[in-house]
Amino acid sequence: MQKLKRIALFIAVLFTLIIAMFYLLQEKLIFLPTTLPQNYSYAFDGDFSEIFIDAPDGATLNALQFHAENPKGLILYFHGNAGDLSRWGKIVEPFSNLGYDVLIMDYRKYGKSKGRLSEDALHKDAQLFYDHARKKFEEDEIVVIGRSLGASIATKVASNNNPRKLILETPFYSLMDVAKDRFPFLPLRHLLKYRFDSFDFIQNVESPIRIFHGTTDNVVPYESGKKLFDAIPHSDKKFYTIENGGHNNLATFETYQKSIQKELE
Repeated sequence: MQKLKRIALFIAVLFTLIIAMFYLLQEKLIFLPTTLPQNYSYAFDGDFSEIFIDAPDGATLNALQFHAENPKGLILYFHGNAGDLSRWGKIVEPFSNLGYDVLIMDYRKYGKSKGRLSEDALHKDAQLFYDHARKKFEEDEIVVIGRSLGASIATKVASNNNPRKLILETPFYSLMDVAKDRFPFLPLRHLLKYRFDSFDFIQNVESPIRIFHGTTDNVVPYESGKKLFDAIPHSDKKFYTIENGGHNNLATFETYQKSIQKELE
């Protein structure tokens, strides 16, 4: 009996430690930034410029804008949770070949960007860059694209504005939805400080919505993207299934390439 009590106590203590570690370290699990020195020089093939925007709370936000010749509009792109613009710039640069300027920011603590991280701050920063895009482009010339974590930020931006189109790649229904898939044994409702409730944001998006998701995504389950699609209240929506597509390789599939080109015509 004593042995069973010791085992039960050990399990209880271990579970408590796991809960405490998750709560304290969740930011490190959600955000995987890499940093760059302030004097780092970006190198890309196309024409681009570097931008710094100061947020009202004192944060400094770094971004890149790729320039197309005689652009037909601008793509405002919100990237995923890992890396920095030295990587993401190479990922988004090809969009300029489709005739668009492309504006992409690094979140706080990513790359050269500085500032205290919070979900509210990320949404406010995203709006700053939407406002920056509006200085040169009308709303019906702006396409908002978000990938993974950035899909939630993009959805929030689109819910507060009226861009020409919202395109989401590998999006989730909510961060809670993804966390439950990863940590079903934890009381996440009481632990998770970051929510990114895309299903809620999307209720107020009036723009056409397009979603791309791979069937073998092992980061954001395909089902989470489908559930988000089903939550869209209006009819101008389309879901592109990329068979055998993973989380980071959709651009290598012909189905994606043809479909994204069609959506950006």
